[in-house]
Amino acid sequence: MHLSAMLKKLLPLFIISTVWACIIYAFIFFGNIDFTPAAIPVKSTAVKLPNAVWYRKVTDIPPPDGYTILSEQKTSFGNYLQQLPLKKDPMVYLFNGDKKKNQAAQFAVINISVGKENLQQCADAVMRLWAEYWWERGEAGNIFFKDNNGKKYKTTNNVSRTQFDRFLSSVFGMCGSYSLSQQLKTVPFKEMKIGDVLIRGGFPGHAVIVVNMAENKLSKKRVYMLAQSYMPAQDIHILRNYLQPEIPWYNLNDESIIYTPEYVFKNVELKRFL
Repeated sequence: MHLSAMLKKLLPLFIISTVWACIIYAFIFFGNIDFTPAAIPVKSTAVKLPNAVWYRKVTDIPPPDGYTILSEQKTSFGNYLQQLPLKKDPMVYLFNGDKKKNQAAQFAVINISVGKENLQQCADAVMRLWAEYWWERGEAGNIFFKDNNGKKYKTTNNVSRTQFDRFLSSVFGMCGSYSLSQQLKTVPFKEMKIGDVLIRGGFPGHAVIVVNMAENKLSKKRVYMLAQSYMPAQDIHILRNYLQPEIPWYNLNDESIIYTPEYVFKNVELKRFL
């Protein structure tokens, strides 16, 4: 058999072998990559992390000099977020009890259970806070969420804690950043209020929630504070400012990009519960 004829017969086998080799390599290579939306790890060298000071609740965290915490009506969602209790332990734990690998993103940790399943991730934490607010008011019937197909998930005013937790587990399993981003209303960034959400719907997307704001009475400039959960499911925590890691406050200005320790948002991605 001539060499050229032999090469022609072997060529298909060579191509198939090469393709399979590339596929195997891709599985090995990409299998070691973390595809969670960790866009930029916080610069942890500038400060001693995590924060050594224990604040009892969100509103106890002092604003920058010259700023005053915005006052919210006691029955409002904003006030509920401001009064969220904080853990004395500054570490963020995963749903299985392990410590999160990145302990540099949080300024403080909110004292709300993450559960024992890998469910309460980013958008789930936002939905959890909104739902807890209504449940504590005895008005859980006002809660509803939609999944990606538009199906509504509702509960009742007289639901027990066990039933409520079961309802939340269903919501976390069926709803996410994509469905929540469709449900919320887009608002201008400069009109931000406590309780608003920076959210990018996707698979995965990400979401963080505004839990406090403060204003400078002279300049009228405002700052805001963000909280998040992440992937895998973990304690809800208050984020440090990526550009100034020693503080948890972000300037409300005209910047089109918002850098957080583990994700980058656009200012047009600010939304609000209806």
